[in-house]
Amino acid sequence: QVQLVESGGGLVQPGGSLRLSCAAPTFTLNGFAVAWFRQRPGKEREGVSCISGSGGWTYYTDSLKGRFTISRDYARGAVYLQMNSLKPEDTAIYYCAIPQAWRCTERMTAPEYHNWGQGTQVTVSS
Repeated sequence: QVQLVESGGGLVQPGGSLRLSCAAPTFTLNGFAVAWFRQRPGKEREGVSCISGSGGWTYYTDSLKGRFTISRDYARGAVYLQMNSLKPEDTAIYYCAIPQAWRCTERMTAPEYHNWGQGTQVTVSS
């Protein structure tokens, strides 16, 4: 199974911004629904956001609405997660994945997704 590749993580101060990228090394993500998850220290992997294959439908975990934005780059065949007003509690490893049912799922549980990448570390700290 092809692993997706996440990038763009790093160390940022509270209130700062980062843009994460998700790409597939051997195919384009255009047309695929793609989700972002994160795993905070000591916590289970949780869904953050999902975008439909067409890009016309997006979903966000309630607690992150207004700060995170998911989008597609059709020219690059990639999916981004723009994260603004970052807080220390956003510190986590962020992963992208494709839904096994080919559509974003309402509950966004990890077993419903596959093609996981290695993740990219985001650390929010002063």
